[in-house]
Amino acid sequence: MSQPMRPLGIYVSGAELQNEGVARVLDNVVSLAGATAVACSTYVGAPAPDGVGRFQPPPDAGASLRLLDRPLWGQQSLWMQSAPAFAPHLEFYTESKYRPQPATALTGEAGTVVKTFIQAARSAGLHVSTQVPGSTPPGLRPDDEALLPNGQRPERMAATGSLASRHIRTWNHAALQDLVTEYPELDEIRLDWPEMPCYKLDEVFQDFGPAATAWAADRGYAVEAIRRDVAGLYDHLHGRLTNADVEAIAAAPENELLGSGPFARYPGVALWLEWKAALVDDLLADWRAALTRLVGPETILSANAFAPPYHRLTGFDFAAAARSCAVVAPKLYAMHWSMMMDFWCRALLAANPGLDDQLLVTTLARRLGLADSDQPLRLADFGYPSPEQQQPVGDEPMRRKVDQVCKDVAGRAAVYPVVHGYGPLADFERRLQVVADSDADGVWINRYGYLSDDKLRSIRRIWVEKCSTLDQTDARAVSS
Repeated sequence: MSQPMRPLGIYVSGAELQNEGVARVLDNVVSLAGATAVACSTYVGAPAPDGVGRFQPPPDAGASLRLLDRPLWGQQSLWMQSAPAFAPHLEFYTESKYRPQPATALTGEAGTVVKTFIQAARSAGLHVSTQVPGSTPPGLRPDDEALLPNGQRPERMAATGSLASRHIRTWNHAALQDLVTEYPELDEIRLDWPEMPCYKLDEVFQDFGPAATAWAADRGYAVEAIRRDVAGLYDHLHGRLTNADVEAIAAAPENELLGSGPFARYPGVALWLEWKAALVDDLLADWRAALTRLVGPETILSANAFAPPYHRLTGFDFAAAARSCAVVAPKLYAMHWSMMMDFWCRALLAANPGLDDQLLVTTLARRLGLADSDQPLRLADFGYPSPEQQQPVGDEPMRRKVDQVCKDVAGRAAVYPVVHGYGPLADFERRLQVVADSDADGVWINRYGYLSDDKLRSIRRIWVEKCSTLDQTDARAVSS
């Protein structure tokens, strides 16, 4: 019996729409790739002199080696200035301490391309969404920052603020109202980073800022006791970590990890992880309530998040998220996992000169679900892969991450892993195939600029034609 094709979405930036035109982009994502959904940014861009604006593709704290498959204004990487695609409705921000980026001449020149795309995509029968940051207002104020247990600002890659800040939540509500007023055709709002990112080791230890600690105290958490234990673990990792500690972590069963090695000395860490998960759940509920109030329950709320087991550190509980989100989207960003191995291991080795680097790297890679074999690993095995390199995570580790999310959610929300388009064609196909062979309900691909025509065609072959083949097989089974 024929079943509807699993949803397939592709994220498109405003600059890509400007560069290629709405008609061509839509033709490519539908005719070549077979997409059923699109997401678009609400910003437009223009080339800028070196050092002006932002560098594209993003430098990822200086680690990224990315190049675009589809050049922008003839360049695979460039400095770009940006502007909102519409003039913000300032009356929505009267209660917010944050102000939106103002419209510029670029808004007037190019901004309508986003609305044109949304309307054309809807007319073509596509599901249309946009992506917004979960907790990242413009010009983050110091009193809204997420902090370490010692009250210091963490070294970080993601400019997210405190999830508990009422100022940030007021900003979220105003920006959402602005967005849905300008683009009432949207079917879905996709949240990015509605959690506490963990790219750098320091980021793992947020948030003990005043808003988060007050939020936790109001809910009965023993904040000072938890702070002492988390600070103790942080200090232990930054000067007292031994090879014996690492060996204990390597040997511990999965369900006893927090009772092994250095973690055993700091029982408050388990409560801290619970606190983080409860705070993320509260943020998601706040987003869902705001979206329902502004446009009704029919508009879908979804959330992109770090994949297992990183989600335990960021606070994103996939099962709990299903209470607020119709879709959860674990990011299968193997190039980021490899970069994070480099970041974390270098920080630990620098702080603990006596550590065996091979022991540390091998243990961490296995505990983070990046390696299967018993073969020892070294720091040189990780880092940001070049555009020509395969991303150094095998199929089985990625498959287990998807399977874990599907198991956690247990059908209470749809699971749409996010596959990144960066990298060589064969490796992109390999990573997409992992999702196609899984129980995931759909897939998102980030983003159009990393998808050559060959990659677009491969998406149709792997995702669309696979579904068609399965449909035919099901029909034969029923008829027999």
